[in-house]
Amino acid sequence: MPYQNSYSFYSPTRLIVGRGSRSQTPDLLSERGLSAPLIVTDRGLVEAGVVELVTAKLEGLKTTTYDGVLPNPPIKVVEECVEAYRDGQCDSIVIIGGGSSIDTAKCAGVIATNGGEIASYFGSGNVKKRMPFTIAIPTTYGTGSEVTPFAVITDDNHFKAAVRGDEIIPDVGLLDSDLSVKLPLPVAAATGMDAMTHAIESYVANTSNALADASALQAIRIIAENLRQAASNDYNHDATEQMLVASTLAGIAFSQTLLGNVHAMSHPVSGHYGVPHGVANAVLLTRIMDFNLIACPNRFAEIACVLGEEVSEMSEMEAGEIAVDTIEQMNAELGIPENLAEAGADAEGIPVMAEDAMKSINIQLNPRKTSLDDVIALYEQAF
Repeated sequence: MPYQNSYSFYSPTRLIVGRGSRSQTPDLLSERGLSAPLIVTDRGLVEAGVVELVTAKLEGLKTTTYDGVLPNPPIKVVEECVEAYRDGQCDSIVIIGGGSSIDTAKCAGVIATNGGEIASYFGSGNVKKRMPFTIAIPTTYGTGSEVTPFAVITDDNHFKAAVRGDEIIPDVGLLDSDLSVKLPLPVAAATGMDAMTHAIESYVANTSNALADASALQAIRIIAENLRQAASNDYNHDATEQMLVASTLAGIAFSQTLLGNVHAMSHPVSGHYGVPHGVANAVLLTRIMDFNLIACPNRFAEIACVLGEEVSEMSEMEAGEIAVDTIEQMNAELGIPENLAEAGADAEGIPVMAEDAMKSINIQLNPRKTSLDDVIALYEQAF
């Protein structure tokens, strides 16, 4: 733990895990005297019938639905969501969706209780009042946002800005495989590798610690054992539930440690070119693992072990290289694009993206010291 002399661990979200756990939503609201939840989701989930799996359980409650969430949500989506909360005279929030829906709802909740504009809350420690009582029901297994103190919004300059504070950690997370067992393969692959990135970056970060490590390593193990099965089968509830748990474990881990170069660099890719966050992470992950290997080979050797590789007779560097190769093979099997150009980004944007990446605190937490020139070189390798 070279970056700090002490650490704290805080993870207050109540988690309910199991197929059908969504049915507990009305009781969770009523036991707190709440009866007018805002449902935050996106139109695709409404049209797919996923939202109805939850709202069918909410008969008798005065529900308002906001289904305008967009990928890499811009500020205008947060403003629309707040308006829906106020117009519906809501008293709580129920989120049905992936990271974009959860982040949108968190930011709307901040404005609902604190007022003002979301831009004034960018950064850490700016939220003073807790958001309304919130239940997060993830429909993907990537962000872990149901347990994290972060929400990421794309500002008007295409910069992905974060709101950070314990006040935006959801009160309850419901991990129900019925809502995510039939994810399209590209979504399952991208979100699953997003969770893998969270776990790996947390484990090798300068801020890593024993409590976070336990969650991160278990997340890596579960993802390695279950992601391919969950992503390739629409009926494998066991593997899907394991992926939901792994995503949450990874979220718990990086809530304590933050992340590294992958996230510092992937956010500009998504902000400027709309590349799905998980795809950008997956493409960058192996390049940055290879870059970081020299800084903490023992950590990457341990990652190789939990990925299921036999490395007992290898040096730490050799074992670490196996970890990189294993993740690269997973990407290939899941159909992740081979490079950022294939994912939809443009190499001409490297200078601007590199400048944006260097603004992230995650650069400081990366295990290997990283300069602007390093970031540019890593982007070039990824195109």
